[in-house]
Amino acid sequence: MAVDAPLQVYNTLTRRKEPFETIESGRVRMYVCGVTVYDSAHVGHGMSAIVFDVIRRYLEHRGYDVRHAQNFTDVDDKIILRAHREGITPDALTERLIDEWLADTDALGIQRATVYPRATQEIGPIVAMIEGLIERGHAYPVDGDVYFRVRSFSDYGKLSHRQLDDLLSGARIEVDERKEDPLDFALWKAAKPGEPSWESPWSAGRPGWHIECSAMCSTHLNGVVDIHGGGADLIFPHHENEIAQSEAFLGQEPFARYWIHNGLLRLGDEKMSKSLGNMVRIREILDRGLGPAFRLMVLQSHYRAPLTFSEEGLQAAERGLARLRTAASDAASPLASEDNAETASTDILPLVAETQSRFHAAMADDFDTPGAVAALFDLGRAINRVRGTGVASPEVEAARVTLVELAGILGLTLEDVAVPLAGDAAPFIDLLVRVRDDLRAAKQWALADTIRDGLVAQGIAVEDGPTGSTWRRA
Repeated sequence: MAVDAPLQVYNTLTRRKEPFETIESGRVRMYVCGVTVYDSAHVGHGMSAIVFDVIRRYLEHRGYDVRHAQNFTDVDDKIILRAHREGITPDALTERLIDEWLADTDALGIQRATVYPRATQEIGPIVAMIEGLIERGHAYPVDGDVYFRVRSFSDYGKLSHRQLDDLLSGARIEVDERKEDPLDFALWKAAKPGEPSWESPWSAGRPGWHIECSAMCSTHLNGVVDIHGGGADLIFPHHENEIAQSEAFLGQEPFARYWIHNGLLRLGDEKMSKSLGNMVRIREILDRGLGPAFRLMVLQSHYRAPLTFSEEGLQAAERGLARLRTAASDAASPLASEDNAETASTDILPLVAETQSRFHAAMADDFDTPGAVAALFDLGRAINRVRGTGVASPEVEAARVTLVELAGILGLTLEDVAVPLAGDAAPFIDLLVRVRDDLRAAKQWALADTIRDGLVAQGIAVEDGPTGSTWRRA
């Protein structure tokens, strides 16, 4: 189906939705801030990765060629401290955690970025950008360090919508009498004894956090990008500083056309973070086989909204996924009747077209995945209802194919994940199906659905017909 709805994207910089127009026709340059690899990734990182994976998938569905860069910060105070604590080199630590990140995100169904630049592999471009900023009067060296001169950039604060004087009074700023202004931030840090370092015109040292992303955008995305993304906690100071550095160096604006920020994932009343020690690691979810359910849970909340992580929410998403997978199964009941088939076909055909329209209208409206997922659930319910009448028809198959295709745009694979069953499990499954039939007869629909969803999660498809229910291994 052709996508006719014009794409609107919310821009943090302007605080409004804007028509999506790219620098180059048909191509998207997208940079997303990655992880600092000093510990295993938690589900907050997974949430952000899923958000931008879906954005990329939808852009590609619309025909865009997306070049996606996502960095690894692989030199940092926390990395050095963790490596020292483990008695290994920082490189050994970061290599292990980068491999872990890629394995975790692969398992979450996240497409790999086009390029994964690392801070330690971009020292040349970083040094060149710092030299350019010094030459233009936007930075200055002192005692082997280099600082960005914030007040040299008149638009500082435009992303976070803050005034310089307000920033100065409200920020927690480390006192350093060597800086011209308390707001100035480090571009280069002279190394302390025992720290990893690289040669530069100012000292043997390492880059500051903010400069690496600006240099990587210049190296891998031609300097100016269509989309710059990350979590809402990066708006200030990280992304604010990126804008200042990049636009001061390039002598043009905007550095990024659209700033897209996902809301934060919370555990109870607190933001989930490594520093707070309240992490649920991605691997914990994957080891329980709940990676697809976690993806669905993320998609059922708008990407700009905060999301509260809970076991109840995760299990609800798992049940919802089971219902979608039941509808997406390519098996239809053999108990069809011609009268039922005609009525069901009439009912479901208009819904197929309506679902496609609703799905794309939602996604074109700032990637409204909750709206898109709601359309999928409505179609899935209709498919399951029609199958419950014993109907097998080309129209139902068309609906099933549409459901699978649209879910695939969101990275949801609606294939039953079969769990091997012991050979003597059949009598117990028969019993559960009979109990479920009794519950349906008593109109205890919620309990009946719980049994069906549990069987589906174990690789057992339950098919309802006029004379009762049957089951099969998916």
